[in-house]
Amino acid sequence: MTVSILIFLPVVAAFAVLLFKNNAAKHAALIFSAVELAVAALFLTKFIPDASVQFAVDMPWIPKFGIYFNAGIDGISMIMILLTTLLVPLIILTTYQHQYKNANAFYALILFMQAGMLTVFTALDGFLFYVGWEAALIPIYFICALWGGENRIRVTLKFFIYTFSGSLFMLLGIIYLYLQTPEKTYDIFHFYKLGLDPHHQSFVFWAFFLAFAIKMPLFPVHTWQPDTYTEAPSAGTMMLSGIMLKMGIYGVIRWMIPNAPLGFFQWQSMTIMLAVIGIVYASIIAFTQKDGKRLVAYSSIAHVGLIAAGIFVWNTGGVQGAMIQMLSHGINVVGLFFIWDIISRRLNTREISELGGIAKVAPKFAIAFLIIVLGTVALPLTNGFVGEFMLLLSVMQWNIWMVTAAGTTMIFGAVYMLRTYKKVMQGETNALTATFTDINGSEVVVLSIICALIIIIGIYPQPILHISEAAVTELVHTVNVKFYEVKP
Repeated sequence: MTVSILIFLPVVAAFAVLLFKNNAAKHAALIFSAVELAVAALFLTKFIPDASVQFAVDMPWIPKFGIYFNAGIDGISMIMILLTTLLVPLIILTTYQHQYKNANAFYALILFMQAGMLTVFTALDGFLFYVGWEAALIPIYFICALWGGENRIRVTLKFFIYTFSGSLFMLLGIIYLYLQTPEKTYDIFHFYKLGLDPHHQSFVFWAFFLAFAIKMPLFPVHTWQPDTYTEAPSAGTMMLSGIMLKMGIYGVIRWMIPNAPLGFFQWQSMTIMLAVIGIVYASIIAFTQKDGKRLVAYSSIAHVGLIAAGIFVWNTGGVQGAMIQMLSHGINVVGLFFIWDIISRRLNTREISELGGIAKVAPKFAIAFLIIVLGTVALPLTNGFVGEFMLLLSVMQWNIWMVTAAGTTMIFGAVYMLRTYKKVMQGETNALTATFTDINGSEVVVLSIICALIIIIGIYPQPILHISEAAVTELVHTVNVKFYEVKP
């Protein structure tokens, strides 16, 4: 059993879904994504949580140019696989109250996108990594352009230009590393062994950094994100925020820092500064938002900024905190966007000022919304707490002023999230919100699963941390050794 099953099953499923129409396509996509989750669970049961690469496949693809279909799973990849295979069926289930034109194409694109993201999270060949990177971008472009909001064409074009431009820089970095290998290979472990000087590693760092910073997104290359999240259909927004932005964070951990440790440490202070500026900036802007979906978009920038800061400090605690926080953020942000999807679908508005008193007419919805908000603001015993605590502790070890800025702004985040909840859910109903009906059917299923995960991970995060611990420790140690070997 190799990882190729995980990568190709969604591709086969996507082609199969194209044969169905309307609701049949929706049901088929959900079944296939559930099967993919079951396969991932099977891999997890057989996974040994050490630093080794498991379930590997290494087959000639274009051997003349050193390109192989080389992929595998370690503890870092396993977290991302669980995130992807868990969220995709949930995201598909959130669409059950929607009717999409050309539904078979819509759901096929979601499954194609899943295959691309799984390729990114498991690739051990630089060319395969790039192919997966672009394969995930193309479906979301069409999802946003064909099923998005009124300004979808302009916004989607901006998103495509940003992300595709960053991808080209990354491709240059990958080709450069390939040319430096004596064996002329794209194998990541051969890349790791290259002893490039600081000047050339600085070039590699920037080539990767631009691509990954745009994808996360990191300040100041974040401007595509709020508009895209707002204009994309809800399922597209969830795919982008819940999973796709983690491709950039994963790329930093797997490809950027290990391939250019000297270049990274040369610019480390700058990267941490940009991450913290992003936290402060996004949190302040979120305070001013009147559209609920846009508020969540800026909140996401702030939370990702903290994840990035913890990684850029580059110690085991920071990277481990980032791993569990990527999982938690994915769960929470999908929950938040689904909350606003429900509100928008029932009331045809996302304007916070027009809402109020929903808790009185929809108590189940109010409880689910509150649990998701508490997970987002990192209340102790929710899934957001352990990751944010580890990340803030990691940044504190680097600079007390940085963690003060980041920590204070996270408090601001709690204020605007709780304030929004109070405005939307508490008080008296008005002519609009009095018509709001409580959640039912697939909505109950999705929100129950999300709330259960928020509580379970918050109470007992150790199994998640254990999966990635050995791989993270080994990778951090390897990079640090390479740095201190040449440090004067």
